[in-house]
Amino acid sequence: MAQSIDKRLLQTFVPVNALSGDQLDWLLDQQEVRRYEAGDILFRQGDRDNTTIYLLSGQVELFSERGERSVVSAGDGASWHPLGHFQPRRDDCRALTEVSVVRFDSFRLDTILSWDQSAGYVILDINANAAYQHDREWMIRLLKSNLFHRVPPTNILEIFRRLHARRCKEGEAIVRQGEEADCCYIIKEGVCEVAIALGGQSEATPVAMLEEGQWFGEEALLSGKPRNATVTMATDGVLMRLDRQDFDALLREPVVHTVSAGEARARIAAGGRWLDVRTGDEFDQQHLAAAANMPLGALRLKSRLLDPGRAYVAYCDTGRRSATAAFLLKNAGLDVFVLDGGLNANTDTLHEYLTE
Repeated sequence: MAQSIDKRLLQTFVPVNALSGDQLDWLLDQQEVRRYEAGDILFRQGDRDNTTIYLLSGQVELFSERGERSVVSAGDGASWHPLGHFQPRRDDCRALTEVSVVRFDSFRLDTILSWDQSAGYVILDINANAAYQHDREWMIRLLKSNLFHRVPPTNILEIFRRLHARRCKEGEAIVRQGEEADCCYIIKEGVCEVAIALGGQSEATPVAMLEEGQWFGEEALLSGKPRNATVTMATDGVLMRLDRQDFDALLREPVVHTVSAGEARARIAAGGRWLDVRTGDEFDQQHLAAAANMPLGALRLKSRLLDPGRAYVAYCDTGRRSATAAFLLKNAGLDVFVLDGGLNANTDTLHEYLTE
């Protein structure tokens, strides 16, 4: 049964509550709400569904692999956290009453968290850099959109370095439907009109207007297919062009050193330390023993507390946020490795380190 949830309710969930308003709006569009009858099974031990599930209403019971039973009711403190969060699932979960839950793709949620917190650093840099004084408005608007979610967060600044300005006149066609794609554009100044010719029509029908901070042309680059629309300047303006080779390069993840659970254990035994880059609420619920908690959003402030002579193994739920953290910390001269797959993929092999 289709259903949507209120944004204020979403803000009670951990770590969703760490997202900014713009990203919360985007996440709301990705929600999947499901209802279950009393006695229904939500998931079983060993399941790998790669979803993050929050209880919206009703009551569920969880049975751990050791046979321990716990009950979670909507609205209590336990319901603020995901149900049986680890992958593969370590619990059986059954509805005690009629319940409803909201589900998110775990990797997508971690990607949004990583993007949101990384963009915060870039916005600070933009505001502090006099060279950006005439570009701040459109750059910051762009960063607050969901347009770059395909791009690894660590490549944010590189995006702006590779853009080339192009001055355009009202009525100028920038891309034409059916053409091969060799670039995409971001609107710095002005307004563009998008038009599509359907069913062999000679005349294109206007379907949308694009404003400052929006971009177009990336779909053809991603798909390799011809342009699916014609975009024309509705006013004089300035576009920022990103060429295909730069676009392709920015989609690739920067090189970070990932390690398996076994390699991570060996580095910890040799004097390394776990580095938990999740939010404080996530850390408080469960973390690896002796881990330092440095949320990605506070990394710049807290990284000076880390020992440059020591190796660190960074982790989060899926590996997305920890990869971003490792990249940032390596640029600061620290020796940081990333736990491959994050906690979700390694709870069984690192069980002796888990603490609640």
